[in-house]
Amino acid sequence: MITEEHILNALRNVEDPDLKKDLVTLNMIEDLQIQDNKVHFSVVLTTPACPMKAMLENACRNAIAHFVSKDIELSINMTSRVTTRVDHHLSTIKNIILVASGKGGVGKSTVSANLALGLARKGAKVGLIDADIYGPSIPMMFGVEGERPKTTETEEGKTKIEPIEKYGIKLVSIGFFTDPNQPVPWRGPMASNAIKQLFNDTNWGELDYLVVDLPPGTGDIHITISQSFPISGAVIVTTPQNVALADARKGVGMFLMDSINVPLLGIVENMAYFTPLELPNNKYYIFGKDGGKLLATQFNVPFLGEIPLLKSISDSGDEGNPIILQNEDIIEKIFIGLAEQVAQQIAIHNAKK
Repeated sequence: MITEEHILNALRNVEDPDLKKDLVTLNMIEDLQIQDNKVHFSVVLTTPACPMKAMLENACRNAIAHFVSKDIELSINMTSRVTTRVDHHLSTIKNIILVASGKGGVGKSTVSANLALGLARKGAKVGLIDADIYGPSIPMMFGVEGERPKTTETEEGKTKIEPIEKYGIKLVSIGFFTDPNQPVPWRGPMASNAIKQLFNDTNWGELDYLVVDLPPGTGDIHITISQSFPISGAVIVTTPQNVALADARKGVGMFLMDSINVPLLGIVENMAYFTPLELPNNKYYIFGKDGGKLLATQFNVPFLGEIPLLKSISDSGDEGNPIILQNEDIIEKIFIGLAEQVAQQIAIHNAKK
């Protein structure tokens, strides 16, 4: 006679490698049903982008076979419920991810766009806010230049911005409200207030992740966002050159300051190497090698990977059709892997609350 206790005791031997506890203790086993020799249950992961989904399912099957019976007809539903650091006035957004860089021109917006799309590809509900108030590029990257968001009124009489939706992502950018041909000379307080409005006055709906494309550097907007909203973590984008790494180091240091104290999810190295089409197995490290990896080691944070220097990446952004949508297997795999690692790090940090 198979009992609930038999099954749960077996699953106590399956540990989440990130959270360092077994699935039963973590309350990740739900909907357990037993009928004669048939057993069904759900494993509720901390994110749909979990990179260890298949491994955990296999571990559950092995535990049931080893500790209960090999003859059980086992059905496992691998599902997810994204963990969160909810704040009272942004309660529909579970996690806010900052994407930052010490200097401009390192591909921060490219990483932001493809990270958001990678999370959505894994089944998450995702928004993307273009907080680069001095040079918004997300409208171009998503092919929505010239779009103007509609507004609606709530029952309380508040006016809300309806985000533009493209490729399954909810988008808001200061670029939707300014003339792209006219420079806007923002003073610090004006810029900070404008960004806070984009956060607070947008009808985001239910989101698992809100990705924020920050301006380059370490300025007012970074401080305002970090201190005004519950940030799940920051991703730092750099290139291999020493000058970029020096600026990235300052960006890392800013998030680690006591007054800001934002968890670092990891370092991404963009334009890491060049691979010619005629020599697909060759990597040429034009700007230096392992700079991002060394920076991650120095600050004891994850290294989230290398993105190659490819014309197709910049071309796809210019055309409003990000590279992750282009069915280029290697690049798609890199950005899906980045999304999985970022989601994984957020779940680890959320578990430490």
